[in-house]
Formats: sequence, structure tokens, C-alpha cells
Amino acid sequence: MKPTVLLVDDSKFLRLSHERLLGRAGYRVVTAGDGEEALRLARESQPDIILLDMLLPKVQGLDVLRILKENQATRHIPVVVLSSLSRANEGKLVEAGAAAYFEKSRLEDDEQRLLSMLSKLTEHFVPN
Repeated sequence: MKPTVLLVDDSKFLRLSHERLLGRAGYRVVTAGDGEEALRLARESQPDIILLDMLLPKVQGLDVLRILKENQATRHIPVVVLSSLSRANEGKLVEAGAAAYFEKSRLEDDEQRLLSMLSKLTEHFVPN
């Protein structure tokens, strides 16, 4: 069974681009365009991993991360932050429960690193 990724980004263009990349790599992708929808879909679809933007409408990414990690039903899901925020925020995000941080500006040049990271996370966190 393909691992499921919940991809959360308010940019339709980036959602489509990332969705194609993940689909080609063998992931099943569920998308959300705002923090409220992300929380609902995380509870409903129980994805294997979440790619989360920080600057979102309705509920900001950091709040989404905190809510996911406080909720018994979603706290086990690894969250990879995809953000244009400076790397200086990485420590705060990891402390809040992020499994990893990835800069959006590097994504186009470093797709393989992201896919490798996702593969390692699904290998370690997804039950067989």
C-alpha cells in the first residue's frame, strides 16, 4: 500500500507541483489549502506523513502543528515543515513537534533530498 501524504499549502500552484512530484514517487496525496482543512483531513484520512506550510489562512501552520501534536489521534503522524521562513525558526518548529524542516526555496533544486527524507520517515514511522 502506498504511503499517504497530507500536503498543506495555500498556494494552488505549489500544491499541484508538489502533488505531481509526490505522485511520481509513489505516494498517495491528499491536499489542503488552509490550516482548518488540514486539521480536518489529518483526523479523517490519518495520513502517514504531513507536509505543512507555515503561512496559512484560517489557522497558521505553527498552530496546526501544535494542535496535531496535542491530539491523541494525530500526534504520531510525522510533520515535515515546508516553509519560506528562515532556517532560524527550525529549532522552535522541532521543539513544537516537527520531524524535519525543509526550505521551499530549495525544493525545486533539491527534490531528491525531500523524497529521501520522506522515504526515511515513512520507513521508521509507518506500521507494516
